[in-house]
Amino acid sequence: QVQLVESGGGLVQAGGSLRLSCAASGRSFSSYVMGWFRQAPGKEREFVATIRWIGGYTYYADSVKGRFTISRDIAKNTVYLHMNSLKPEDTAVYYCAVAIRPRRTDTPDEYDYWGQGTQVTVSS
Repeated sequence: QVQLVESGGGLVQAGGSLRLSCAASGRSFSSYVMGWFRQAPGKEREFVATIRWIGGYTYYADSVKGRFTISRDIAKNTVYLHMNSLKPEDTAVYYCAVAIRPRRTDTPDEYDYWGQGTQVTVSS
């Protein structure tokens, strides 16, 4: 079993920055993919970014490319999402997730474990 706990959400003005953290526990993550997704009210959950635990390979949604950075600290079993130049349309609940053997990494259905989510609100 895997437990994921997100933190770092909050209220920020447009153009500001936030760093989200996702602390993982319960299993070895050596072969896993960690992802961040978000869900705004009335919308489907959408892909934000992903990182392979081994090698650190990253992949981003076009909407956040150049503004967001995903990273991981292997010693702390923690994944981060550094968000810069935030826009009101980035407002959503942000979730981290773990995929054990994904066929693709940008689809929520491929992920096996989810955190509880953390709210990010960007004011204009």
